[in-house]
Order: sequence, then C-alpha cells, then structure tokens
Amino acid sequence: MSKALLELDGVHTHIGAYHILHGVDLAVPRGQLTMLLGRNGAGKTTTLRTIMGLWRASQGAVRFGGRDIAALRTPQIAELGIAYVPENMGIFSDLTVRENMLLAARGARHARDMDEQRLQWIFQLFPAVQKFWNHPAGKLSGGQKQMLAVSRAIVEPRELLIIDEPSKGLAPAIINNMIDAFGELKARGVTILLVEQNLSFAQRLGDTVAVMDNGRVAHAGRMAEFSEDTQLQQRLLGLAL
Repeated sequence: MSKALLELDGVHTHIGAYHILHGVDLAVPRGQLTMLLGRNGAGKTTTLRTIMGLWRASQGAVRFGGRDIAALRTPQIAELGIAYVPENMGIFSDLTVRENMLLAARGARHARDMDEQRLQWIFQLFPAVQKFWNHPAGKLSGGQKQMLAVSRAIVEPRELLIIDEPSKGLAPAIINNMIDAFGELKARGVTILLVEQNLSFAQRLGDTVAVMDNGRVAHAGRMAEFSEDTQLQQRLLGLAL
C-alpha cells in the first residue's frame, strides 16, 4: 500500500452519554480510493464527522500528512486541504448553483474570480452543474444535488475528499457518472475516503477497503481480495458482493 495520507489510531468518540467509536484504527493510502463499509449503525458516519472535527475524539489520534489534527476546529481542518460531503449534501436550497459554488471557492469573491479552467473541468464531469448554473439549487433532482455537492468539494484543489454515501438514492446512469468522476479525481492524485452501501459501486471503485462493526474497524485490506472472499463479506456485512 502507499504511504497513508490519513491515519486514525485508537480513536474513541462519545456523543453525550453514548460511546460510539471504540478504538478505530484506519489508514487511507495517499492517491487511492478507500471504501469504508459496514452495516447501519457501525460507526461510519461518526468516523467521518470525527475526522472533520464536527465531533471530538475523546481518545486517540487523527493524523493528516503526519500531523495530529484531532484538536483542530473544523474550519482549520478544511484549510489543510480536506473536503467533506455529508450524507445530506449540505446544499443551500435558496441559493443558485453558481452561488453554492462561489461559497465553496473561498479564494473568490465573485463568480468571475473562480478558476475558469477548473470550472470547465467540473462541467465536463457534471454537465448538470453548468446546465442549471443560474437555477435555485433546491429545484435540482437528488442526483443533480449530489453532483453539485461533489462539485463544491472540488472547486478548489483538495488533497483529501471525504464523501458519505454518494450513490444513495441515485439512478444507475448517475451512479456511472459518479464512478467516472471519482476515477478522474483519483487520476489527478486526489485521495478519497468513501462511505458506501452500494456494494457494486464499492467494488468498481475501491482500491482499499475498511469494514466497520460495532464502532471498530473489523477488517482492512485490498478491495480486490475482499471482493473475492464471500465468507468474509457474509460475516461482516451479512451479504455478498
């Protein structure tokens, strides 16, 4: 495996009185796409939110590029080159697609200040973003909103992209478009950590995989090897790829 860009070492997270993560160990290799799988309630979303500082690790280290970021605030973590697309996408419904993109492009005060070459690349990945540029984001379909959410995350160069269930509720054609887009991002050297329930999607995209169970990583390794081990899939996920 490549050297890890992101590492979690013995991470525990409490939310109120509830102990959600019980010593998570996770390595996300640089330049690869890591799938984070697991049954509902296994702790996947909590892991992502803990990485981003939205929930605080009560114990353990979260290292990005060798630096422990567990004590940093979320805006500081984002400034290091980490983008996060939550499961609810976080779209500003009353703003246009253009205004949503402008908010994410922190180096631009006006739409004309955004990197035109990068915008054209995003439009090639997600044509709907260009088509509905001046439309209210709340009027978009679910798939179009997901495209916008990912586009916002990459409107500026990022080292690490963290996405929670990007294929949820999407039509097969849009899922294929997402797979192509993530492949393009990976080819550009972006490291990606993806939570996913669509196992076909995971199998087609993942380089490495980590499977969570009861707030811990129960298995980690190459996606190709995990795809071939149906007994392991049944034991950890209750179904097979």
